[in-house]
Amino acid sequence: MKSVLLDTNIILDLIGRRMPFYPATARLFSLGERQKVQLYTSSLSIASIAYILRKELTRDNLRKILSNLALLVDTLDLSGKIIELALAEKSFDDFEDSIQFFTARENNIDIIISRNHKDFKASTIPVMDCGQFVSSIK
Repeated sequence: MKSVLLDTNIILDLIGRRMPFYPATARLFSLGERQKVQLYTSSLSIASIAYILRKELTRDNLRKILSNLALLVDTLDLSGKIIELALAEKSFDDFEDSIQFFTARENNIDIIISRNHKDFKASTIPVMDCGQFVSSIK
């Protein structure tokens, strides 16, 4: 079973049902529910999602959404080692993307799922969007 790290934008696509991305994202999460793929995200993504949605949702609704998400997606720890690796890496333009990459690498993730391919040019882990990944799963 493939393991995938979901970038923050992918989870926000699901929560917000953002078009035109939602259908492929929903299919990806369905694959996770059916245990065809193992879904992961970083603790940084969870914190970012909470920060982004805090003004749109009540605290209780936000906690409910994040609790439901935790049933589908395993959250990977953000360690001091990952921060050090991300700080030392000069080939990523964005520090957050560097953290995502090293979170994936340190946890032996097979694929990073993101809509922002250009932000992961330096990644040695394959990066796909939801549509590409879902199409690749039989």
